[in-house]
Amino acid sequence: MMKRDEPEKELQLPTQAELEILNALWASGPSTVREVHNALGAKGTGYTTVLKQMQVMVGKGLLLRSERFRSHVYEAGVAKEQTQQRMTRNLLQQVFDGSAKNLVLGALSAQKVSATEMAEIRAMLDRYEKESR
Repeated sequence: MMKRDEPEKELQLPTQAELEILNALWASGPSTVREVHNALGAKGTGYTTVLKQMQVMVGKGLLLRSERFRSHVYEAGVAKEQTQQRMTRNLLQQVFDGSAKNLVLGALSAQKVSATEMAEIRAMLDRYEKESR
């Protein structure tokens, strides 16, 4: 049975393979292993590998599994935003010595940013600054 009302425990950060599965579930919602496998199709990962990985993820608390249906239906056990924040916090500490400024500069210098995206970033920073006062 799927449960979300349990107290939050410190989850392990997802691996790259786990993150791909989570992204598929965040995009499509609750899905069977076959549906997730199809969504990952271009990656060349076998069905049984995806099944085993998803079973491991249930054990880690990253996925929830419902057994109400003939085929087990899986859904993300963690919110996308929560996962992004946890992974960013980890990256911030491990790579940027806790400096948010260096993290932002690193992200902006890693690839070209469109004028539209830069304007959105400025607007978000302005909102964040106002809310932080």
